[in-house]
Amino acid sequence: MIELILTSATVGIAVGIVVGALGAGGGILSVPILTYLLAQEPHAATNGSLVIVAVTALFALPGKAKRGQVRWMDGLIFGALSTVGAIIGRQINHALGGGQLFILFAILLLSVSVYMFYNAYQRSLVEQGKSKKQTAPPTGERNIIMVIIAATATGLLTGLFGVGGGFAVVPVLMLVMKFSMREASGTSLVVMIIAACVSMATGLVQGQFQVDWPTVLLFTAGSAVGGLIGGPLSQKAKASTLTYIFAVLLVLVAGYTLYRSIGA
Repeated sequence: MIELILTSATVGIAVGIVVGALGAGGGILSVPILTYLLAQEPHAATNGSLVIVAVTALFALPGKAKRGQVRWMDGLIFGALSTVGAIIGRQINHALGGGQLFILFAILLLSVSVYMFYNAYQRSLVEQGKSKKQTAPPTGERNIIMVIIAATATGLLTGLFGVGGGFAVVPVLMLVMKFSMREASGTSLVVMIIAACVSMATGLVQGQFQVDWPTVLLFTAGSAVGGLIGGPLSQKAKASTLTYIFAVLLVLVAGYTLYRSIGA
């Protein structure tokens, strides 16, 4: 028991340092770690990740709000629209076997890694002065159909895999909702909290939300501490370098997840 407590807290701190330094990846990293390092069953790992995502976002939200980076009404509307996807995702999560769920999760990781590699390349061009960084938010009319589709897809990812979807929510809010980068980052926390809570509530109502609470809470606490350590590290390296590292990390985790899932 003591060994599990120490492992949960230590791994949580390590994940927090990575997330704090690289700026993303809480849910994406916590699901395979809860499964392969902390011996959680795949469905229990996705449930536990929802708790981690919700708690982490709740702690981060006040700071963003204090800096005026949260557009509450838009976030609440987008979050409300995501609830349908969160409920559907929860149903699919329950219907799939653990191996099937993690094969799909690995595909998600690889897809995100492609986006992260592209994002790192664009950042490197900006740093080298070969591209002009966009400083103003996009302008134009919002396409309500695209907003609904994007919100539903965000909720689906949260309900299905237990990830917060921040890697998807931020660019969607910028492209579809016409937010600035900082507004998208802050408002995405509202969306993630709503989607995660709806998904958890759906599982609880249906009696399908089993969580190893001691392990998950210790992991969450450790992650919060690690985030405080990792945050300053992000100031000592180029943004493109950090993004490249995160993309490589995603590929490695995806490869290992596929190996374990197909080989099981």
